[in-house]
Formats: sequence, structure tokens, C-alpha cells
Amino acid sequence: MIKGFKEFILQGNVVDLAVAVVIGTAFAAVINALVESVLMPLISALVGSPDFDSFAVVSLNGNQLLFGVLLTQIVNFLLIAAAIYFVVVVPMNKIIEARKRRLGIEDEEEVEPNTQLLTEIRDLLQQQATR
Repeated sequence: MIKGFKEFILQGNVVDLAVAVVIGTAFAAVINALVESVLMPLISALVGSPDFDSFAVVSLNGNQLLFGVLLTQIVNFLLIAAAIYFVVVVPMNKIIEARKRRLGIEDEEEVEPNTQLLTEIRDLLQQQATR
């Protein structure tokens, strides 16, 4: 049992995953700082409040339903997603495209297996018809 665990831990996938989690955690701090220190103050300048916590508070039988808190978290999520997209995804895609152009690699169209099989059947039928 210990031997199996040792083999599992020493597999490259586990080590890669551990590194990804550590880097992801560190990168989360950078993205959160961008959202909290740059983007939310911009929203605050436009809307007048850095959050929507006091927006749409409904009282029901003495209990408060805080829809504004949910709205704040949705806005934070969208800002984080946008920050990751524009700060990480777009530049990485451009780097990958530039590398492919530099190396002369062309994108090959990936054909679905069903389409490939149907194409082969069609070609075989055409060959048999011409004989």
C-alpha cells in the first residue's frame, strides 16, 4: 500500500498539479489586488459606492434579504474573470500565435471521427463505382 502511494505521489501529474495549485494561489492574490485596488475604485467612481451591499435590501418577517451582497459578489466574479481574460488569456493566445507563425506551424483543421469515417466510405464507394 505504501509503495502504491509513493508511485502515485511521484507521478508527474501530481507534481504538476501541486505546482499549479501553488502558482494559482499566488496569482489569485495578484488578480484580487487588481480587482480590489484598481477596478472596484473605478466602479466606485462611476457608481458612487465600492459595493452594492446596501442595494435591494428586502425585509421579510423581520429577516433581511440582502440581494445587494449577491450583486456585489457577481460583479466581483465578472471583474476577476475579465481581469484573467484580458491580462492572461489574450496575451498568451497572442504569444502562442506569434510562436506558431515564427515556427511556420499552421493550424490543422481537426476533423470529427464520424466525418472522417463518412468521407472514407464515400471515397471507397466512388472508387468501386468507377471500376
